[in-house]
Amino acid sequence: MLLASAKTMVRLKDISSRAGCSVMTVSKALRDAKDISVATKARIRQLAEEMGYVPDAAAAGLRTRSMRLLGLIIPTLTNPIFARLVMAIEEWAYQHGYALLLLHSHNDATREDQCIRRLLSRRVDGLFISPASRMETNVKIYDELQGNGVPVVILGSRAKFCAGFPCVEGDDATASADVTRHLLDLGHRRIAFFAGPQSAPWALDRFAGYKKALREAKVEFDDRLIFQAGSTIEEGEKTAVQFLGEATDATAIQAVNDLVAIGVGSLLLQQGLKIPQDYSLAGFGNILVSEHFRVPLTTVRQPKFRLGVAAMELMLAKLRGEKAESKRLSADIVIRQSTAAPVKK
Repeated sequence: MLLASAKTMVRLKDISSRAGCSVMTVSKALRDAKDISVATKARIRQLAEEMGYVPDAAAAGLRTRSMRLLGLIIPTLTNPIFARLVMAIEEWAYQHGYALLLLHSHNDATREDQCIRRLLSRRVDGLFISPASRMETNVKIYDELQGNGVPVVILGSRAKFCAGFPCVEGDDATASADVTRHLLDLGHRRIAFFAGPQSAPWALDRFAGYKKALREAKVEFDDRLIFQAGSTIEEGEKTAVQFLGEATDATAIQAVNDLVAIGVGSLLLQQGLKIPQDYSLAGFGNILVSEHFRVPLTTVRQPKFRLGVAAMELMLAKLRGEKAESKRLSADIVIRQSTAAPVKK
């Protein structure tokens, strides 16, 4: 068997020489042209495989005006929420003949701009973007994307600056309200809310759900129970210290995501407090560690894989030139040992 060396790539000319036919015949056989016999196609394809032939995707892209390449920009894969979503997009892209280029913005707007431009320079056929948090209502790079016609699908809640693109998102507001109702049904009336970044639409949606559930239950909203906690374990721990230093009379804590909840829970347990006897605790996201935390965490199971599949369906529709409508998928609450009725003291 002949294999291509790292220094010498096998060319169509090399295959034609071995096959005893023209370069054009080889090219047509590898492209499954109709005017080449089945037997000839099979013989040339087998020979190309034996010789280690790798098609030149860039050259093919110039001919077809499609690189069969999709770009994906997310804050970071260290956030467990993105793992299954990316897996779904990559799998579906593979099934439809597309490769995926993944870049991380680290939730930095300037870096995200650079990531978008780098992917556009690679002539990607479409872009998936989980936007970095921004306060602006208009952002130049997104205006440019609108103008150049590259298909874009937004992952997660849309901010105003990217509202012109189709998106896939979970119904965070409804799911967050369900968590609050669960705590209310247990008998909690003083529920602290550990909020996320104020510029992040998903965090605002979850805060809105919390307030809606209180309002529907005719429980007075108290801003002394609201703590800005960011989105990480470390920020959750830091905010828990602040929480314990204030006289809130809270009996339950609802965190904007599981990472914050785990940070809060770790700090409470370190201080000798018990979950749920001293404080019920709930998160959002159902990341793997939430089920295996020292006190398994009540949380919201986000449809992470289904969101990835839905994103790819939207992208394929855009690539076909069809209308692509945004999709919002429901999520459900998972009740575990971290929540219970408040203990009378």
